[in-house]
Amino acid sequence: MNSKRVVLFGCRGQLGVELLKEFERRGFTVTGYDRSSVDVADQSVVERKVADVDPALVVNAAAYNQVDVAEREPLAAWEANALAVRNLAMACRQMDARLVHFSTDYVFDGQAGRAYTEDDATHPLGAYAVSKLGGELYANAYLEHPLIIRTSGVFGPGGLRTARGNFVETMLRLAANKQPIRVVEDHVATPTYAPALAERTVAMVERNLSGIFHLGGGTPVSWFDYAKLIFEIAGLRPEVKPTNEREHRTAARRPKYSVLSNGKAERAGIAPMPPLADAIRGYFAEREKYFKA
Repeated sequence: MNSKRVVLFGCRGQLGVELLKEFERRGFTVTGYDRSSVDVADQSVVERKVADVDPALVVNAAAYNQVDVAEREPLAAWEANALAVRNLAMACRQMDARLVHFSTDYVFDGQAGRAYTEDDATHPLGAYAVSKLGGELYANAYLEHPLIIRTSGVFGPGGLRTARGNFVETMLRLAANKQPIRVVEDHVATPTYAPALAERTVAMVERNLSGIFHLGGGTPVSWFDYAKLIFEIAGLRPEVKPTNEREHRTAARRPKYSVLSNGKAERAGIAPMPPLADAIRGYFAEREKYFKA
């Protein structure tokens, strides 16, 4: 087994593209698979792909993240976010490989009123959240030392290439419509810049960390204030109006205050996440390069 050999599932997603770049930048050899080449819910295919490479590390950046749609199709969410992790964990156990798996702030109910630590009790509020917690449980059931990283509201330049984009692109698209934009002000999270998350993930791998860690964006912000910050940095002035959970009903319940504390990671020597404003500026710099290319 080559200690620098990595298999990366979800290599074309917003986080996956950044992980691929960061691992290669640090001298790892990465074999990447996206959903069109491997169905992570297919156990035999997953086991074969991992065995073919014989990696030291398997990284799972693949996920079903359509939170509201999951309420209509909970089985699809469970297969992609829970059973798929079981498949990956079993493949890792057979090959004696380490697993890095990404989870979410949605495993919490948002009622604590403060930043969540890794020791806080989980309480998912819907099908997507339950499926993500299921993935954590499977990883811990089959492996002695998985690395599980919970994150929040990931956005990165990879969203420019994916059909669903990200919150920044959604806001820019709505601004172009010249209509008032309504964004919830009573839900607070820690939006996370994908390149920064990828850098810290690889640093955690190199430090041989295991267990559950939080790596949220570091800046608690309501989605309303997040939208305003995006427009401020973009130099746009659309009409943005606050709304709330009562007015803006969605199929899935969401945690109201799902801020993640990165204290455990920082105590382990991992660099603090950049301020949100800096991350958004970095995003726009990369966005400009993309459209000039």
